[in-house]
Amino acid sequence: QVQLVESGGGLVQPGGSLRLSCTASRTVFSSVPMGWYRQVPGKERERVATIRSGRYPTYGSSVEGRFTISRDNAKSTVYLQMNDLKAEDTAVYYCWLRVESRDYWGQGTQVTVSS
Repeated sequence: QVQLVESGGGLVQPGGSLRLSCTASRTVFSSVPMGWYRQVPGKERERVATIRSGRYPTYGSSVEGRFTISRDNAKSTVYLQMNDLKAEDTAVYYCWLRVESRDYWGQGTQVTVSS
């Protein structure tokens, strides 16, 4: 079992920045994929960004060039730096990792972009 604890959500104005963090409850190998998804009411969960081994980041097309995912393997922590935020980025953001073909999710953190 792995628990994921997220932090860093909140309210920000359009064009602003936020940084999300997510820490796993136990050490995970650097090869374990980790990342972020987001969801708004009435829509399917959307992949935002994923990363393996501190390299090979992938991004959803709607956030590429604005968001950056990174990882501290020693702390089993993944980060999401979000810049130039837009109203359409408003969602609940979920941390994710996959261990032995099983998906684990955090509880979610709300990000609201509004003036």
